[in-house]
Amino acid sequence: MALPAPFDRLRLPIIGSPLFIVSGPELVIAQCKAGIVGSFPALNARPISQLDEWLHQITEELAAHNRDNPDRPAAPYAVNQIVHRSNNRLEEDIAMCGKWQVPMMITSLGAREEVFDAAHSWGGIVLHDIINDKFAHKAIEKGADGLIPVAAGAGGHAGVQSPFALMQEIRSWFDGLVALSGSISHGRSVLAAQAMGADFAYIGSPWIATKEANADEAYKQEIVDSNAADIVYTNLFTGVHGNYLRGSIEKAGLDPENLPTSDPSAMNFGSGGNSKAKAWKDIWGSGQGVGMVDKVDSVADRVDQLEREYRQAIVDLAAKT
Repeated sequence: MALPAPFDRLRLPIIGSPLFIVSGPELVIAQCKAGIVGSFPALNARPISQLDEWLHQITEELAAHNRDNPDRPAAPYAVNQIVHRSNNRLEEDIAMCGKWQVPMMITSLGAREEVFDAAHSWGGIVLHDIINDKFAHKAIEKGADGLIPVAAGAGGHAGVQSPFALMQEIRSWFDGLVALSGSISHGRSVLAAQAMGADFAYIGSPWIATKEANADEAYKQEIVDSNAADIVYTNLFTGVHGNYLRGSIEKAGLDPENLPTSDPSAMNFGSGGNSKAKAWKDIWGSGQGVGMVDKVDSVADRVDQLEREYRQAIVDLAAKT
């Protein structure tokens, strides 16, 4: 579909997904200046007063960039909200997003009408994470503007369905905004997401291995050194199934091949679920697309590379048709 303003001015059809702990103002601003949507989880800013500071910083720096570069304005940004009963900051965080007129919210782990209505009240749009067609229907029925199908192989909390199956089920009834997630780390994959019917490619893990990411240097190097075979899918650490780096699990003294399951009712982000190792801090999330990441780079250089790959993929596809 035609992208609504200001999302129609992107350099590439990419949303940088919100990364717990890793995404902060520096990463988001670099992504937006490079021409793709940058995002961060509201819960990364602690306490809530810091969220106010971050949104002020992002708004001012992007506005200054646009004044100085009218020919290449920055992309808009997004804030992720965890819509789950364990998040006791949700109402305050949404109010703060309203104060700064955040252009896009990304909601996860719960679709609630009042959250969607709040964003619409200031002119924002909301994309909601889903892992199957059932949840997709619920999100749209409750007022979400678009969907983020989190397909097999995506980093962090992820589903198990093929992106081919999931996208086609969604597109059989929904013609609104869709950002496809799942192992996208190359320009060819961005074009493939569009070919499957997505409006955006939703990319996470490659941004961990960037200079602007708020990630431990060992985490960044683990991304560079890993490939798809090094990703482990488990619900042990938060109560929700997700993908994590094998090396970080081994460093925590656990056997990746023999992990117990966690109690989903004890869902808690960062507590470690039924494990003493803490998700995101000790156990590092990652998607299966990390095999394409071969060095720690700047965001600008990574976007340049993705654009070269994307443009070449268009040429290569035209040559085959």
